[in-house]
Amino acid sequence: MKLFSTETYKNRRNQLKKTLGNGQILFLGNNEAPMNYTDNTYRFRQDSSFLYFFGINLPGLSALIDIDKDEETIFGHEYTIEDIIWIGSQKTLRSLAEAVGINSTKSPSELKNAINVNALKYLPPYRFENKLFLAELLNISPSSLNPSIDLIKAVIAQRELKSEEEIEQMTIAVNITREMHISAMKAVKPNMMEYEVVAKIMETMHSHHAELSYPVIFSVNGQTLHNHYHGNKMLAGQIAINDSGCENDMMYAGDITRTIPVSGKFTSKQKEIYDTVLEMEVDSISSLKAGLAYRDVHISANRILLNNLKSIGLVNGDIEEMLNQGVGGLFMPHGLGHQIGLDVHDMEDLGENYVGYAEGQERSTKLGLKSLRMAKKLEAGHVITVEPGCYFIPELIQKYKSEGIFTEFVNYSKLEEYYDFGGIRIEDNVLITENGYQILGESIPKTAEEVEEVMNL
Repeated sequence: MKLFSTETYKNRRNQLKKTLGNGQILFLGNNEAPMNYTDNTYRFRQDSSFLYFFGINLPGLSALIDIDKDEETIFGHEYTIEDIIWIGSQKTLRSLAEAVGINSTKSPSELKNAINVNALKYLPPYRFENKLFLAELLNISPSSLNPSIDLIKAVIAQRELKSEEEIEQMTIAVNITREMHISAMKAVKPNMMEYEVVAKIMETMHSHHAELSYPVIFSVNGQTLHNHYHGNKMLAGQIAINDSGCENDMMYAGDITRTIPVSGKFTSKQKEIYDTVLEMEVDSISSLKAGLAYRDVHISANRILLNNLKSIGLVNGDIEEMLNQGVGGLFMPHGLGHQIGLDVHDMEDLGENYVGYAEGQERSTKLGLKSLRMAKKLEAGHVITVEPGCYFIPELIQKYKSEGIFTEFVNYSKLEEYYDFGGIRIEDNVLITENGYQILGESIPKTAEEVEEVMNL
């Protein structure tokens, strides 16, 4: 188990205590999750806020910070001989707690007597087991749980500004993810099955002692945004979206997307759309700086998309009016990006609007813009994804056409030529700095020519 320095965790907790001022703070770790019976579990993944403040990646833990008494305690069981028979010799919980600056460990049975219900602050639990545990602990129904908004905001304010050591870990994750994408580019050939390429992605990832930060999205049906089906045979002339990323052994995530021509070369029709998406991505990244609202970057990317689609003849009319009415959502129904860190969608278990929207900032109801996860002003220390795309979703296009939506702007008859196109997305992970931005990791083939070169080596 890898940890940052003892001082890192102590400083994080001290900062949180200073922000909140008083009361008790309860952090629930995660438990093992059975696949199909108790002893056959999914890979364990600790809660990210627990990791951030306490670092210990073990199941069955909770931690209590009592600000008023200046006490910090981790609650959990020490390993028994029965445990060691099955999992081998382990470091004691006490020694791990001391490594992250905690001098008190107690049995989980002692937690109930340690809490002051009237002073207790906790984050919203996202696993049902923790919801039930917390409700029983507080002697209330699960529907009556009332997470502390002050704690949510304090944790987000802390976690969203990445330290140098966090950036180092995220760069490691992005560089492993880079190798995963290059492996996929080299592997893709006509008449292969998608799952054969996914196998190469997984092999590369595991060779670096990493795990997935989210399930692999790899498909020739890239118009389906979260497509986890890998059973298609890839045919010459198709394109495949590869949206895959890993988390390293410190649990920091990478999230990269590239689009691959199955034949090893984009057709002129595909390259036209590909270069549009590339322009959206490069222009968006080049504009990034502290103080800029990411919502404005999303809108600027849509402006490029509509301008280029207009030059192709897929849309017509005034670009600004199309932006106002949300025409871009027909072709890019997702947001431009989100924060990333210990979670691939960082801290969204705490509430997406708290993470990505400023106080009083309203969320749009328009397709595309309503799915923008990060809309507020950027700050130095934020790490965000920049992932524009262009998709031709036959069902959505046909629905809008039949309902007469955007008929004054959209050339529906010409769009029929794109029903078998799929989709294109290009994505990088970007740190906001004091002076602008930094794309994390080594360069990953991104232009059409760079992708084709790797595929034809």
